[in-house]
Amino acid sequence: MSTTTDFNQLYRSESRRVLATLIRLLGDFDLAEEAMHEAFRAALEQWPVEGMPANPRAWLVSTGRFKAIDKLRRDALFAALDGEATENIVAPDAPEAEDIEDDRLRLILTCCHPALNADAQVALTLREVCGLTTEEIALAFLIPAPTLAQRIVRAKAKIRDAKIPYETPAPEQLPERLQSVLRVIYLVFNEGYSASSGDTLTRHDLSGEAIRLTRLLVQLLPEPEAQGLLALMLLHESRRVARVSDTGDVVLLEDQDRTQWDRALIAEGTALIERALASPRAGVYTIQAAISAVHADAATAAATDWREIVGLYDVLLAREPSPVVELNRAVAVAMRDGPAAGLALIDALLARGELDDYHLAHAARADLCRRLGRDADARTAYERTLQLTLSQLERRFIERRLSALKK
Repeated sequence: MSTTTDFNQLYRSESRRVLATLIRLLGDFDLAEEAMHEAFRAALEQWPVEGMPANPRAWLVSTGRFKAIDKLRRDALFAALDGEATENIVAPDAPEAEDIEDDRLRLILTCCHPALNADAQVALTLREVCGLTTEEIALAFLIPAPTLAQRIVRAKAKIRDAKIPYETPAPEQLPERLQSVLRVIYLVFNEGYSASSGDTLTRHDLSGEAIRLTRLLVQLLPEPEAQGLLALMLLHESRRVARVSDTGDVVLLEDQDRTQWDRALIAEGTALIERALASPRAGVYTIQAAISAVHADAATAAATDWREIVGLYDVLLAREPSPVVELNRAVAVAMRDGPAAGLALIDALLARGELDDYHLAHAARADLCRRLGRDADARTAYERTLQLTLSQLERRFIERRLSALKK
């Protein structure tokens, strides 16, 4: 390992995969997390001297496994609870490479066990499998961080007390977990596609992992909604390069260089949408993917078929009513019918209070006020957006808009 930066990148890309395997091997979230950190600490000490092993992930898993066993052997409580001498503790078998590769999907399926309620399933998976912070997950749920933290603690206890196994469920059990799994993976992708905090707009490690997991899921369970979610993520991912300028600034969809969009991902996503829509079981992810496909079909921003997009949002809203879907529809209405029409819808939404702490609602209001020449209202809305935004790139963009209004 040549530099600290290289090691940090390895930690970011591999730590949650290592943790997922250790949880399966050790059967305990907290013990596995401690073992994972011990393994990386050992790597930081040994690799600069001995060199990086040929398979770093397997080395970390094996090291973490033995660190955990050593801890159990030192723990007097273990012998008292188990009734055996600590010398008789046997380390679990070393995992095969393919087991390590699939452990994150296996753990997501475990965390989405029906014994846990839906919100606990998602919160636990995002924290333990994907490594998002409590604050990042709380933002996604639009709830206070302490409430979210308690939800995760209760979910861990439920898995421990109910002795839920860390395994891929039988094929007949997969459908009942599908919606929770899809929801988890999409939240992971969203955090990677638009990071809620930090100094980068995207986290390709998260969005790429979400796509990889969904491909595995489609192989396990080729349901239309799994295909629809994969299509949605591929279409979004096709625009990733164009979303940030050469200077590192945010580039809005309407200003993006569409020649930078990845046409291969668009073609793959479009084919998946057509396959999913052919089934009567196509659902909300497929509809969202169809909306993204309309954007992908437009050669320029001006050529976008906003009438079709509003129609698709109407279908989506009927299938899954939510204030965020209403907000997105209001933005589409503004593009179809003018900013005043969209602003009226957003003002009604904000008056209900459900999106008062959602920065994108205030950002959308600010933009429509700016377009209407209502500069004072736009400034107020942008300032509220700044209060709620943790992403440094988004903050910089909003500050530029505010500066332009003041001039």
